Amino acid sequence: MSDAILETAGLTKEFRGFVAVNDVNLSIRRGTIHGLIGPNGAGKTTCFNLLTKFLQPTRGTIRYDGRDITGMKPAEVARLGLVRSFQISAVFPHLTVLENVRVSLQRSRGGSFDFWRPDSILRSYDARARELLEDVGLSAYANLTAGELPYGRKRALEIATTLALDPVMMLLDEPTAGMTHDDVGRIVSLIRRVSAGRTVLLVEHNLTVVSGLCDFITVLARGRVLAEGDYATVARNPDVVTAYLGTEAPTEAAHG
Repeated sequence: MSDAILETAGLTKEFRGFVAVNDVNLSIRRGTIHGLIGPNGAGKTTCFNLLTKFLQPTRGTIRYDGRDITGMKPAEVARLGLVRSFQISAVFPHLTVLENVRVSLQRSRGGSFDFWRPDSILRSYDARARELLEDVGLSAYANLTAGELPYGRKRALEIATTLALDPVMMLLDEPTAGMTHDDVGRIVSLIRRVSAGRTVLLVEHNLTVVSGLCDFITVLARGRVLAEGDYATVARNPDVVTAYLGTEAPTEAAHG
C-alpha cells in the first residue's frame, strides 16, 4: 500500500479563462498533518474544494487511498472516509449540542438520517455522541442549544460531528479563523488529539498554528505549488518570503 493517502496529478481549475489552480501535484502521506498555505488569492480554497469534490477540475486527477475519485461527488467520497469541515461553522443552531452529534451518527445507518424513528431508537446513539463530546471538550454543553455556543466551541462541535462520520482523513478549512487566542489554543490541542490514527489536511492562515501542528506543508501562490517541506524549510525559502510579504519572513506575519 502506498504511503500516500491522497494524491493529485496535474490538478487544474479554470474559471472563464482565469486559472485558479494550475497543474498542482500533491502527495499527502498517510497518518500526517499536512498544511496547505499561501497568501490571499493563492488558490487554497479552490484546491480544497477540488479535493473534497465540491468543484470538478478542468483537468488532472485525484486519487484517494489508491482509488481515482476525480469524477465522484462529495457524498461519495465522504462515504469512503474523506470528510471535510467548512470555514464557516456548520451546525444546526436550533438542535442541542448532543443532537447535532447524534444526527451525524444517525447517518451511519446508510441511506437516511432516520428522523421519523421513535425517540427510543434515536437515543441509542447518545452514548457514542457523549463520548465524542468528551473527546472535544464539550461534555458540559451537551444539552445547550448549539446556537448559544461561543464561536470557538461551535468549531469544536463541528469537529465532533466530523468525527462522528468516522473519517479516515479529515480536511479542515480554516479551523481557527475568527477565534480568540484562547480558542485557538484549544482547537490546536483538539486537532492534535483527534489526528491520532488519521490523516489531516489543514488549510490555515495562522502560521503559528501551522508551525505547531503540521508535519509537512505545501505552499501555493497564484495557483501553483511554490514550495514544500517542513515549516522550517518553507519559512526559509526566499520565494515563500517574497510571496507573503516581499521583505519579512512568514514567521513574523503570524504574529502581526
